[in-house]
This record gives sequence, structure tokens and C-alpha cells, in this order.
Amino acid sequence: MVLLAASISTRGGKPVISRQFRDMPRSRIEGLLASFPKLISAGSQHTSVETDAVRFVYQPLEDLYMILITNKNSNILQDIDTLHLFARTVSDLCRSLDEATVLANAFELLGAFDEIVSLGYRENVNLTQIRSILEMESHEEKIQEIIEKNKEMEAKEELKRRAKQLEMQRRDAARRGQGGGGFGGMSGGYSAVPKSFEPPPTQAPVQTGFGGAAASSTPAAKPFKGKGMQLGKKTKGTDLLGAMGSELAPTADEQPLLAQTNAAAASAAAAAAAAPIAAKAPTSAPTAIDPLDLLEPVAEESVHVTVREKISVTGNRDGGLDSLEIKGDMVLRITDASLAKLRVALGPASDSVLQSGGEIQFKTNPQVDKAAWTTERVIAPKDARRPFPVNQNLGLLRWRVVTRDETVVPLSINCWPSPNGQGGCDVSIEYELENDELDELRHVVISIPLPDDAFPSVGECAEGTWAVNEATNALEWSLDSISSADNKSGSLEFSVSSGADDVDVFFPVRVDFVCQRTLCQVQVASATLSETGAATPFSQQSVLSADNYIVA
Repeated sequence: MVLLAASISTRGGKPVISRQFRDMPRSRIEGLLASFPKLISAGSQHTSVETDAVRFVYQPLEDLYMILITNKNSNILQDIDTLHLFARTVSDLCRSLDEATVLANAFELLGAFDEIVSLGYRENVNLTQIRSILEMESHEEKIQEIIEKNKEMEAKEELKRRAKQLEMQRRDAARRGQGGGGFGGMSGGYSAVPKSFEPPPTQAPVQTGFGGAAASSTPAAKPFKGKGMQLGKKTKGTDLLGAMGSELAPTADEQPLLAQTNAAAASAAAAAAAAPIAAKAPTSAPTAIDPLDLLEPVAEESVHVTVREKISVTGNRDGGLDSLEIKGDMVLRITDASLAKLRVALGPASDSVLQSGGEIQFKTNPQVDKAAWTTERVIAPKDARRPFPVNQNLGLLRWRVVTRDETVVPLSINCWPSPNGQGGCDVSIEYELENDELDELRHVVISIPLPDDAFPSVGECAEGTWAVNEATNALEWSLDSISSADNKSGSLEFSVSSGADDVDVFFPVRVDFVCQRTLCQVQVASATLSETGAATPFSQQSVLSADNYIVA
């Protein structure tokens, strides 16, 4: 059998959790589960239904369904046996079989699913073994914990023994000091202390002041008083620097430099005290996410081509387009030195979505043969004897398009604020996928600014999820994907109770997304060796991302 996915869904086909055992996009699983309730006839006693491509093996779990999606060539008897094991596992991990409980135990359930099926094939396990695996008890870990506890107990006993020994030595020293008739009558000092006792080394003083010879000079050591050492008490001024005094004490060569450093630090401290308190050191900017990391990776050949496009759109509140600019580049990476002398041929100019939107302006790398590019759309080194660099990302081509053709716009946004006259406002925002050539937009984030100190009350959010970004004070509406087949359009409604007398506070609306198809459709058709003309395997990946996509 080949098990494609194991899912728990509602009666209406909404997925609660799902585990794919073969490479399948999320939209595909959601589409299959959405079509599942339509395949079940009322009063049917069967536990499996089929479509043209897959087979559903299912079992009711109160208000939910436990569903296995398999190919049509799998053994139905083995599928049913596996389904029963899945159902018993879910019942064992969840006290009540409702959506909230399943979501609360999603981590344990998905772990159990992986123990039952691996890469689409059933593992030879039963419910008892799954319980044992999920407990994750380790005999070696328990032994290690016992060893650590024993070491801690031994260390505590050793500390008690040494403390008792030091207390006895202190008392003995105090008695000898009193019996000798004062400091003048002491003979031999503390020579009676056993030789096994090694006093701690004398710590050099730590300089805590700034500048001056007095600060850098070493004070004279104070005489040892009869009170001796006391455990468990801290002297005033003891800190981390005091404990590290012997390591931080400057040498004879370092003392002049330290005195200068202390003087400079004193001047800096005085300047900092006079400066405004609000002045702070700039923090480093967050690392930008590569749009390619948001798409499924491709298997890279020794010759790999990356095509990136960034779109900047400025739209107005009336639904019109003020400006649209597309910038693209093509990057080549060669990891095999034997393939460095290469000719890359681009595909012919196809019926691009930009055919009526404006002319594409290309610019090649200065080291590229411009004649070959102009006449044949081939990218090759200007000097045929020189190969392309190896293990480096080499930019080959750039292009740019500026247009005001509204048919090119991937996604339209309509934000409609309605003030209530009392400082509050009801906002309705909707999106629509305008360009069907792009198929699917992924990781879509629509950001709507909010008034200061106002938290939105969201009334309807049929698609995606929402959250308030406190750093930007904006409501972010996130959708995993937008496609013409599933959710071509959607809307969100929210309201604020204050600070919305002027609707301009909700603009500009910003949009971010990625897409694995580009608008200009610049693609590599073939790659051949310059010397032999032999075709070379290559891989390529394209990504379209929003650079500055706003509705003002």
C-alpha cells in the first residue's frame, strides 16, 4: 500500500490536522478533504470512496472523520487495518473526540502518525508499542540523572567538611592570639595552622575609580585580624570584579595604559551624564528573509539558474493604478568546473502578461557577448576562451518594466473605512486575485495601519488569520495561499472604538507575497557547452515577490 496522507477533518471537510507522507502541497490536501463530504452518500455503510485519482478510507469519530488518503492500487484490507490503528491511537491520546481536543494534542498525534506510517508505508507496530515510543523514557538518561545527583550530594558533603575544618582553624588561631599577650607577645604568628591548610592567594586590588595615580596605585595590604575567615558572609562592596581581582589586576607594563583608559572612561562617563537619557546605541536591523526560502526547494544541478522578479505597485483607494514597476535579474551558479564554458539560451518571447503592458528593457553583464544576446537571445562569455566562474553566484541579466496597465496587477485591495461619528470606525477590506496567469500567491500578508492605542475588534475573517503587530501598530491579515481555484477573493471586517476621526489613519495598506511564477516569464530554454555544443542538464527556479506594494 502507498498511504499519501492521514487526516482528521470535520463533517464539512475542514481539515483539523493532517500528515502528508508523500510530497503534496497543502492546497492539494485541502482540496481533497473539501471534496470528501460530497462523495459520501446519505446512509451509506461503506468505509471507502474513490475519485479518479485517490481513494478515501474513513471512519467516523463522533463529530469528526479519521481519513486515510491512498492511491487506488493499495490493498483495501491493509488500508482498513491501518485506519483502525489510527482511530484507536487518536481515541487513546484524546479524552474527547472534538476539534479543540484534537488541536490541543496535535503534536502527540502527528508524532504517533509518523510512527505508524513512514514514507507512505505501514510500520509493523501496535498500539502498545506506540504508547511506549511516545513516552520517550530512556534508561541511560535516568542513570545519568542519578549520577549527577550523587555528584551534587558529594560536593555538598565536601563543602560541609571544609567549612568545619576552617572553623576549627579559626578558633585555634584566636586562642593562640589571646594566650600570647597581645600582638607584641605573639611568637611565630599563625605557624600553628596545619600545613595541609593553604590560605587563598592574596588578591590584587581592583580599580573601581577613574583616573589619577591614587586610583592606579596598589594600596598596602591590611594586617590579618584575629577574627579570621567567616563562611556565608559577604563583605560590603564585594561583586563580580572583586571575585576576579587576581585575574584583572594590571601588570607593571599595563598600568600606564590603564590609567589613561580610566581617565578617558571618566570623561566619557561625564559626557554621557550630560547627554539626553533618550540617546541609545542603534540596534542592528533584522535579517531580511529570502523569498526563495518561502517556496519549495528544487533539486539543483551542477548548472543552476535563479530568476527573481520584484514588483512595486502604488494603487489608490478608488481602485485605480498609479504606478507599477517590475525589476528582474537572472543569476547563474556553476559547481562543476568542467561545465564552466557554457552558452545559456533563453526561450523565445512568449505571450507574456506584459505583452500589452509595456516593453521589457534588458541589460546584460558587461562580460557577456552582446551580439549573441541581441541576435540569438544567448548568454555567453565575451571571450569564448574564458569560462564562467565556478562556485559563485554570477548575475547574467537584468530587466525592468514600467507600466500603468491594470491587467498586470497580481492582487487588488479594496479598503473601505466607515466612521461612526464618535471617534470609532468600521473597516471592511477585501482582496481579489486579478492575474490568473500567476496561479497561486503564497505567504500573503496584508497590513492595515491602526490608530494609536486602538485595538481592533475583528468581526469576520473567513480566510486566513489575523494578528496585531505591536512594532508597526498594524493589523496583519495572513493567508498561506491565494489561488483562483480555492480562494480567489476574500474579506475581513474589523472595527476600532477611538482615534479614527480621519480615515487616512488606515492607509497606506501594504501587501507582501511570493509566487513561483514570474510576470515577464524570462526562462532558460537550454544550456550547451561552448566547445562541443553538447547539451548540459540544468535546473532553474523562479520567484516573484512584492517589493513596495501599497494602496495609498
